[in-house]
Amino acid sequence: MSRLFLLAALFLPTIALGGPAFRPVAMPEHVYAGGWEHFVGGGVAVFDCNGDHLPEIVAAGGENPAELFRNVTEGPGAALRFVADTPPELALRRVTGLYPLDIDSDGLLDLAVLRVGENRLLRGLGDCRFEPFPESLGFVSDDRWTTAFSATWERGQTLPTLAFGNYVDRNNPEGPFEACDVNQLYRPQGIRYGAPLALAPGYCALSALFSDWNRSGRADLRLSNDRHYYVRGGSEQMWAMEPVPRLYKEAEGWHPWSLWGMGIASRDMNGDGLPDVFLSSMGDQRLQLRDGPGPSWVDAPFSLGTTAQRPHIGDDGRPSTGWHIAIGDVNNDGRDDVFIAKGNVDQMPSNAIDDPNSLLVQRDDGTFVEASVEAGVASMARARGAALADLNLDGRLDLVVVNRRAPMEVYENATASGDQGGGHWIELQLAQPAPNSRAVGAWIDLEAGDLRASREITVGGGHASGASVPEHFGLGTAQKVRVRITWPDGHVDGWLDLPADRILDLRRTDRAPAISLLAAPKG
Repeated sequence: MSRLFLLAALFLPTIALGGPAFRPVAMPEHVYAGGWEHFVGGGVAVFDCNGDHLPEIVAAGGENPAELFRNVTEGPGAALRFVADTPPELALRRVTGLYPLDIDSDGLLDLAVLRVGENRLLRGLGDCRFEPFPESLGFVSDDRWTTAFSATWERGQTLPTLAFGNYVDRNNPEGPFEACDVNQLYRPQGIRYGAPLALAPGYCALSALFSDWNRSGRADLRLSNDRHYYVRGGSEQMWAMEPVPRLYKEAEGWHPWSLWGMGIASRDMNGDGLPDVFLSSMGDQRLQLRDGPGPSWVDAPFSLGTTAQRPHIGDDGRPSTGWHIAIGDVNNDGRDDVFIAKGNVDQMPSNAIDDPNSLLVQRDDGTFVEASVEAGVASMARARGAALADLNLDGRLDLVVVNRRAPMEVYENATASGDQGGGHWIELQLAQPAPNSRAVGAWIDLEAGDLRASREITVGGGHASGASVPEHFGLGTAQKVRVRITWPDGHVDGWLDLPADRILDLRRTDRAPAISLLAAPKG
């Protein structure tokens, strides 16, 4: 039994002094706006598009244009600064979300752009410029309402397999209730895509994630669905990515949960080396831990402190509405924390209108405690997409939140180092020869003193929001680590000894990975 259960408290404690702290960053105003087709969506992509290692921000705008904010921070550890610099190819309207990935494996990150209407795949050209992929790629999108995305490289393929999750069928005259659209799977046929395969039934997907959940070498597709529109007869779904994809069955261990599914986050939360999942919903947020050998997860106990089911400040006692969930160690104590973007769909009377975001900080006994007020991120805006990422290369995770009908918020992490020299960290970026230059599907196993962590490289999940940045690990007092990489084809490297407080590029070779320094903040 994991330490999460052994020491779970019987009541929720208060946050201890010296917790995480964030300060707001002055940003050019950007608002995700629109009517009922933009009640959902509002995603953000975080990635370096000009090669200086400082991540840029691209935010969906709904009825407003999507915008790119170039990171012009002066250097590692400097105060965050962004300027609006949107190329015309990105200034699209009706965008719900965005995900960065290197589709053509040329070393430059591309963008999958989700829309109410025709989705787009934009090829990165460097210097934050983009163009549509040529017709020879074979990708053709029709007119749907897309709200979820994930990608993986299946064995032997040059191009990634792409999954698009679609929401309500806007053309169904009997809708919107019980009018969920089918989802679509694009599998490559050599060096191009053919017509998409319909994944049916669809239950109004709001998040999708390819994950090698049992580390078998094959990523399956998990979908989180919104029961508000499927009403009855629907559930969460998980597709076994066999030559002909099929849904997992209860006899195999799959639990067909029914919830107002908004976002999926995946992380090994209990140190068993396998990914657990955190699901956002209306009413409660569900951390689900692996249970048994099959595709089976069970809800973590309420005493763990992860449900975040009602507003934690104010007098609105109605249930919360969770959207994007981001997992990361915001205070570098060696324990993952959880940010949950919250906000009412619009004026839904059954749920809280004044619904602050949550920041659940993990304590040393494995329980979580609400810390958003003390940390300065308890915004009351209607949040949607979000990202935790080190935006100024100082080893601390910063925060981006896109809000509906309110300006986007960016927060710089100003958390002080812990006592006894704590607050150490390491960030690792994986690279390998084409195809799949960013090693999607690889696993990082890390050891540092008593800390054990396993991390899968994925594209997808969240609520319409994706990031392609080095993987950040908080290390507490540890000043060196051991790291082992399992590459997407199953090859396992030997253990590497690495120093802490560095951002490192680990590039696959025929021998041990070639290690290069991307950044090492002073102090």
